[in-house]
Amino acid sequence: MTVKLENIDCPLGCAKNDEIVLTGRDRLHDLPGEFTVVKCRSCGLMRTSPRPTPGTMGFYYPDNYGPYLGTQVKRREPTHLSTFKDQVKSLIHHFIDFNTMVLPPLEPGRMLELGCASGVFLYRMANLGWDVQGIEFSGTAAKMAADLGYSVHAGPLETAPKPDGVFDLIVGWMVLEHLHDPVGGLKKLREWAKPDAWLVLSVPNAASLEFRLFKQRWYALQLPTHLYHFTPQSMGQLLESCGWKLEKVHHQRILSNLIASMGYVLRDKGFGKFGQMLIDVPEGSAWWPYLLYPLAWIFSLFGQTGRMTVWARPVNNSTIEASS
Repeated sequence: MTVKLENIDCPLGCAKNDEIVLTGRDRLHDLPGEFTVVKCRSCGLMRTSPRPTPGTMGFYYPDNYGPYLGTQVKRREPTHLSTFKDQVKSLIHHFIDFNTMVLPPLEPGRMLELGCASGVFLYRMANLGWDVQGIEFSGTAAKMAADLGYSVHAGPLETAPKPDGVFDLIVGWMVLEHLHDPVGGLKKLREWAKPDAWLVLSVPNAASLEFRLFKQRWYALQLPTHLYHFTPQSMGQLLESCGWKLEKVHHQRILSNLIASMGYVLRDKGFGKFGQMLIDVPEGSAWWPYLLYPLAWIFSLFGQTGRMTVWARPVNNSTIEASS
């Protein structure tokens, strides 16, 4: 595939007034290309520009892309050992809350997951009584989710048809930063939400210490698939421009990005084996998050962990029109 690039202006309509923040490359799969992150001096929103066009971005999402593999539902017959492990995990999570998928208190209703990958969160919420639907860019992952029995649109949000009803809850775990048109997407989701619905989105936090320390080696930068790089402030501005009001920011109590970023540094300095071990932490480690939890908890108090989850609600009587 030949990757085509496009330059884009600030999606919030600001006059051209950008500064270059950094230049980086794809580090997840070591695919070719060099990409620049710029920051709008007017609103502060950072974006990747130039970037791959929507039609050629698939080159940077191979089938072994981590989130596709890590969200597959593994059905199993319960055993004494698995039941015991589940009980231990439940007991630990009673005291340790990573704040990763924190949701508003809601009774089950209709839920849409943007970027549902292979369907594990749809599966979890359906088992809690929710009527679930999904949207997934990857055809392979979307089929896995659909095979679980759920309605899943295979393709980007931009091509998703209007649903047959409005939603009580719309979630997107680490997906907004991947959208080519987040303004159009958020306006469309606003049209699909009940007046009292909740929008819950998690994104990397570019206002964190991790980003300032590691820049182009920040694990959560993930060029070129991350097209936007949000801070709490720029996220609030974006939501407001699309008919949503930012209600709360939850800073996740996770330092996996920090460890993986250190791995990138070590790999660049020639310590490839040890560096790769640290890079694999976010996708493969079961115990690192628990060991680092006390430090992550302190970092989160000051908004300095690398991931955040935001809650937003529709602005009532919004006159904002959907983009499509």
